[in-house]
Amino acid sequence: MSGKPSFFAELQRRNVYKVGAMYAVSGWLLMQVATQVFPFFDVPNWAVRLVVLAIVGGFPVVLVLSWIYELTPQGIVKTDEVAPAVSIVRATGQKLNRAIIGVLTLAVLLLLARVFWPHTAATVAANDKSIAVLPFANLSRDPDNAFFADGMQDEILTKLYKIGALRVVSRTSTQRFASAPENVAEIASQLGVANILEGSVQKVGDAVHINVQLIRAASDEHLWAESYNRKLDDMFGVEGEVAQAVADALNAKLSGEEQQAVAAKPTNDPVAYEDYLRARALSDANYSFSGTARAIDAYQAVVKRDPSYTLAWAQLALNMSIMYFDGLDQARVTAAAVRDAAETALRLAPQSAEALMAHGYYLYRVQHDFAGAFEDFQQALAKQPKDPQILAGMFLVERRLGRWDDAIGHGTAATRLDPHNVTILGPLGCEGLNYVRRFDEARKVLNQALQSVPDSANTLACLAQIEQIQNHLDAADAWLSRAPVEVREVDSQPRIHQYMYRRRFADLSALLGKSIPDDDQALSGPDLQNLIYLGYAQKWSGQEQSARASFERVIRVIQSSPDAMEHTEIIGYATLALAHAGLGERDEALQAAAQGVVHNRADAIKGAMAQIAQAQVQAQLGNVDETVKLLPQLLQIPAGLNPAQLALDPIWDPLRTNPAFLAMSKRASSAAPSQ
Repeated sequence: MSGKPSFFAELQRRNVYKVGAMYAVSGWLLMQVATQVFPFFDVPNWAVRLVVLAIVGGFPVVLVLSWIYELTPQGIVKTDEVAPAVSIVRATGQKLNRAIIGVLTLAVLLLLARVFWPHTAATVAANDKSIAVLPFANLSRDPDNAFFADGMQDEILTKLYKIGALRVVSRTSTQRFASAPENVAEIASQLGVANILEGSVQKVGDAVHINVQLIRAASDEHLWAESYNRKLDDMFGVEGEVAQAVADALNAKLSGEEQQAVAAKPTNDPVAYEDYLRARALSDANYSFSGTARAIDAYQAVVKRDPSYTLAWAQLALNMSIMYFDGLDQARVTAAAVRDAAETALRLAPQSAEALMAHGYYLYRVQHDFAGAFEDFQQALAKQPKDPQILAGMFLVERRLGRWDDAIGHGTAATRLDPHNVTILGPLGCEGLNYVRRFDEARKVLNQALQSVPDSANTLACLAQIEQIQNHLDAADAWLSRAPVEVREVDSQPRIHQYMYRRRFADLSALLGKSIPDDDQALSGPDLQNLIYLGYAQKWSGQEQSARASFERVIRVIQSSPDAMEHTEIIGYATLALAHAGLGERDEALQAAAQGVVHNRADAIKGAMAQIAQAQVQAQLGNVDETVKLLPQLLQIPAGLNPAQLALDPIWDPLRTNPAFLAMSKRASSAAPSQ
């Protein structure tokens, strides 16, 4: 008489082991496909994580179901109800064996591909409709005509962005390469594309000769080439012709709307067209104050000559919105000037992606209308879904709306299309991943930015900031030692914080005192922020009278400007509140801090900063219990505080003997991610 089979024997009989093995191998294979293929289609990272979690979570469910149920000729029934005569578990097991062997074969092939073909991930992304446009060579004898080659490259890119079937790498990421390089395959691999477009431009007087060729990078095959000999007054449609030819060569189908957008001519005025190309070259040359100011002058000349030039109005609005946002050139770059340019572009071409994007940036940077900006960017993205500048706009505005996962997804998508653009990589790392405390990912993105611009002060400062908020001051010193000593820029705050965290108040006072203009009219937003730091550094180093003068000056300047509370990221209620707190003016400080919280409640970033300022004011006024009540939430929300900041920043010194503060700080430090 045989006994009842053991549990493990029953597991084997019911094919539970084989089902588990089949599920594990299939799940692993599916995860590899998701992680490699999803990014190409710009599927956000949370979707990839969801697939992984679903696969992992489904494993025990599948095991339980394989134990409970059995496949029979009559269908799926409970195993305990199956008569031995009709049980086919052995046949099912043999089928599972064959399936496992098949899936294992696919898995082994994938692993071998990774070993012998290390660029598998890039190759998956580099499908046959991905393209990078390398800088066009300037063959003109006059070097002053270089702008024409740069502008032509830009205009062709603008047209290619309108073709949804193509994935186009941005100009910013291709500018580091030569016009006609020998290592085309290597460059294509770095950029994650299958095709390279090369070109040259020769301009003599009003005659223009353009050569363009499309190359399949892997085989060095020339898919298409064309030469264009035109007079300047017949140049307007060339970029559209090139874009259409590229689409045809890559079998990319255009919708009716896309065909109209690609074929549309920007202007009929050859002088305006040439001036516009010159303006584009200026705005793309660098991202400095002087470069942007010159570009604004050039775009204003274009729209003065041709008031119907939509793209020029859109670019004028974009460049002015940057200046306005940073509080620069305030006499010329007013809110009304930015609005007029953005609304003119939208009125001239309501369906233009460029006009929608420019209006979105106006709403974001000037009006702080994040919901309205989001709608503009959404409409623009529907027309040009793979435009990195629009994706970057989505990233910026979604952060403000508190949609952090969506924001980081769009920011990551923008970096895939423009992998060397520090103006996209920097904010994603410093003001996205850093704010949600994903520090290792932030470091990776910022180091990617440094590979493109090794001396980027903003990137170096952001890396220093990440080390500071994890109490790695020596590492922060190392990053700051590579950055220029300039304290009139927004990116100087990590350097200032380093002085504060090291308790070098006298040195900080000397440094800031030399950088802040004596004339109140010359003070920028960052200058007022630095005046607050100067006042507290003077106060903590025993310079009471100097500190009072600094705080009084902040209040005087802010109260003398009716727009000061609204104008930039720096000036506002928080600055005013901290100045009053520095003077010991309790009621005024608390009122301004509370107003700041209310005023910025719809902004996830400035709202967090306003709450931090409110807690700092309470601490400086000696309201220990009120401060301790505010801090736990600030240690949790994005763009809030981190435990190291509580430990290092002298602003919290009035709380250091409070038991509740000490206990909370200890709990926060133990729970903080160690990266």
